[in-house]
This record gives sequence, structure tokens and C-alpha cells, in this order.
Amino acid sequence: MPFLLSSENVFRYLLDYSLCNEQGLKPFQVEAGAFGKNFSLLVSLSSDRKLLVKQERHWRNGKTANEFFKEWQFHKLLRQFPELSQLSSTVSEVIHFDENNSIIVYDYLLNYLDLDKFYRKEQTFPALIATSIGRALAALHRTTLDQQECRDFICQVQEESPSQFFNPVPRLGRIGPEVFGSIPPDCLKFYVLYQRYESLVAAVADLTAGWHPCCVIHNDLKLDNILLHESWEQFTSQGEQQQGNLIRLIDWERCGWGDPAFDLGTILGSYLRVWLDSLVADPSMGIEETLLLAVTPLKVVRPSMVALMKAYLENFPAILEHYSDFLQRVVQFAGLALIDTIGAFIDYHKYFGNRSICMLQVAKSLLCRPEQSITTLFGMTESELACLNSSPV
Repeated sequence: MPFLLSSENVFRYLLDYSLCNEQGLKPFQVEAGAFGKNFSLLVSLSSDRKLLVKQERHWRNGKTANEFFKEWQFHKLLRQFPELSQLSSTVSEVIHFDENNSIIVYDYLLNYLDLDKFYRKEQTFPALIATSIGRALAALHRTTLDQQECRDFICQVQEESPSQFFNPVPRLGRIGPEVFGSIPPDCLKFYVLYQRYESLVAAVADLTAGWHPCCVIHNDLKLDNILLHESWEQFTSQGEQQQGNLIRLIDWERCGWGDPAFDLGTILGSYLRVWLDSLVADPSMGIEETLLLAVTPLKVVRPSMVALMKAYLENFPAILEHYSDFLQRVVQFAGLALIDTIGAFIDYHKYFGNRSICMLQVAKSLLCRPEQSITTLFGMTESELACLNSSPV
């Protein structure tokens, strides 16, 4: 029976592992789920330092999904391979992992903001921030590309073979009768629409077949898994080397050996959600009109997406030589991220409305017409986008 973490025993646990001392501890328990799906406690220390203590939930069979083990492996990877040390300033800070009890402890980043909340509240999208994301992601993918040692190291997850690589592409084409009892009738429209579009089903199938695991990826890179330094404006005048801790990529629980296009597409999909979530979806208006009347227009978000792509390609131009269809697949994965968002919304809120229908239409365009969608998203053609590594935006 594993040790079960609680607000009553967390201090004793931290003391036993020499993660704090007995002087001036101030407990503060967060609500369940405030820091993710696992049980979490935020502990304040007397030295204005906070620790985030998380325990992975156990299934009925007493096992876990090994997600914290995966995150710990990633942080060990950064220490094991000197060429990856440059990434340390752009990721979360794990200081302890207890494999037997599935407990992980982070140095809580006090001076950072949730990037997704920042964008939505401030309605400003500085290119500096997106550029930092692109650089960090390119450094991770470039440094681990086709590196057998990195692959073997990151795949050391219990009961998994290093040759088994997670493919996140959903298999919506295989919907069974069980779905009818799990969601309200109104939500079934999503599955009806999805299966009605044969081209969409085929595009998702092709994306599955074209999955290229070749480097370490974050595997869940959304805006709410990125933190922004609260004094981000002070980084404007600093050089690239001094901008290392402008952003922090967190929640590496799903990281693994995968397809770099997936990471890039997922973060672009998250940027698109800022636009699509601002839609005022009136049933009396057509989809094109609805998209044009967004509170946060696409043209406002676009410069950040271009800056992200430019930084990524400047720092990893060889990816286009490895995969000639890379840019189109990035756009397709962005569409896939939107479909995943719709599915998650249905699961949690049991609702599928006009805004989700608009999102599905955008996702369909990205997946079925990626070349044309590149022009729509970035305001330039695929060939122009591919040249961003050598020419100014």
C-alpha cells in the first residue's frame, strides 16, 4: 500500500527527505485539481520559497500511469547529457522524485505567470515571447534528433519497451456504441459531423500512418503548460543568452520519443484557441462571418505564430531537410489539437455548441487542406514560410 500524501503528513514527508527544515513552515493546501489532475499541495517555507508537492493518482489496480516517472526521466536526461544543459533555464525545476509512492516535488516558480491567462487577460501577443518558445522547442528537438542514447534513456518507463512510441493521433473513426451512453444526445452531433466528412477521417488516418518518432518531445505543449516571467518586458533589451528564463515549459509528464511536428502543431493549435474561444457564435450567422467577428481576431494572434515558426526554423533549419512535408504536417497537427479540444470539452462539460462547430470547421480545413491553410494562418505561402530560417519576417 503506497504512502498517501495529505496536508497533515506533507511536512513530515519533506523533513524525512531533507527537503526543508522545521523552522517557520506554513502549510497551504490547494483545492484538488488546482495544479492538474493529480493530488497537489503548495507548501510555503519561511524563506519565501514554495514547494509544489504532487502525488500521482493510483488506479483501482494500485498502479499509476507512470507520468511522474516520465517527467523525472526528462530532468535526469538534462543532467545526463551536457549538450542539453542549455534547456535547464527554460523548464520546470524538479528537486525530488519518490518512485515507490509516485510523489514529485518542484521548486515553485514564484515570479511566473500562466501564459494562456496572460494572453487572454492582457490581449497582447509580444513576438519576444513566441520567439523564446520557438528557440526552446527547436533546441530540444535539434539536440536529441536521431540520438539513440537519448531515445533509450527517455524510454526507460516501467512496463514499456523502448521500441513502443506513443502516437497521440485519435482513432475517432472507430467509434463504438458505448459513446451513446456516455454523452448527451446533443453532443452526438460532433461524432456525426466528424464521420460525415470522409476527407477528414482520411486525413487523420494519413497523419497516423505518417507519425515520425525521431526526437524527445514535450507531447502536451499548450499555452497553459508555459509560464512567463512577470517582468517579461525587462527581457526586451537583453541578448538571446540572457533571455533563457523568460519562459518556462512545465508539465513534462507525457514527454517521450516522438514526432517534432506534433509539439509545434500542438502549440500553434493552442494559439488558435485564443482566437476561436473569442468567437460570438450566433446560430443566425455563417461560419465565415462568425470567424471574422472574433473578439480576438486571427490577425492579432498571427504575428506570434509567425515569430514562433521563424525562431524554430532559424534554430533548426535541418528539420525541413529531414521531412519535406514537415510544415504541412505541423498545420495538420494544429487541426488535430483543435479536435482534441472539442472532445475534451464534451467529456468535461457535456456540451457541443456553435462555437465548437466553428472550431471543427477550422480543424477540418487545417487537416484536409494544409497547404492552403498555411497561407491563411501565417499570411504567407509554404515556400515563404520555409524560408523564414534565412530571411526576416
